[in-house]
Amino acid sequence: MTAEWTALLVAVVGVVGTLGASLLTQSRADRTKRMEMEAAAEQRREERDHARVLLEAERARARAEESIAQRRACYITHNSAARQYLTAQVDFLHALRNDSGVTAALEQLEARRTTHRQSYAEAQMIVPPKVMDVIGTSSRHLNTRYGRLKQIAASTSDSRELLDAFEAGIQYSWTLLSRMRQQMRVDLGVDTQSTQGTD
Repeated sequence: MTAEWTALLVAVVGVVGTLGASLLTQSRADRTKRMEMEAAAEQRREERDHARVLLEAERARARAEESIAQRRACYITHNSAARQYLTAQVDFLHALRNDSGVTAALEQLEARRTTHRQSYAEAQMIVPPKVMDVIGTSSRHLNTRYGRLKQIAASTSDSRELLDAFEAGIQYSWTLLSRMRQQMRVDLGVDTQSTQGTD
């Protein structure tokens, strides 16, 4: 019986070993499969995160481009309006000096003033503070000069000296507009540094 028990024991150990090896192999296969699935899930998470980062970067780039396009359009409109406003002031000055075409020049000045005010209101909504400072400075200057010109026009005394004094300040007005335009160009990246030139 000893040989029989030994044979039985060897058979049992062989069966248990075979079953154990199968279970161990299956367990390792399951573990490997689970690790592969976890690695694939992690890969998909990383890809989603990367795609999200790319999407956010693309949106930020699109917003920046849109902002630049809005500011560029605003700058073009305001620069043009400011130049036309100043030109209308000069035209009105010459009409007063020559006492000819005053009514037409005044109507043109009022129209240019209105256009300038509208472009200034738009600028207040989208222009960064550094540029808005120079826009504000030039706008206040133009409006002050407008008021002075209207006072000269309403004056009953000989206004020749007042007109001469007004005319003497025109170059400074152009200089302010040039500084404003330069700051706009710097903001848009057209120029890399702010300079103070003349028109």
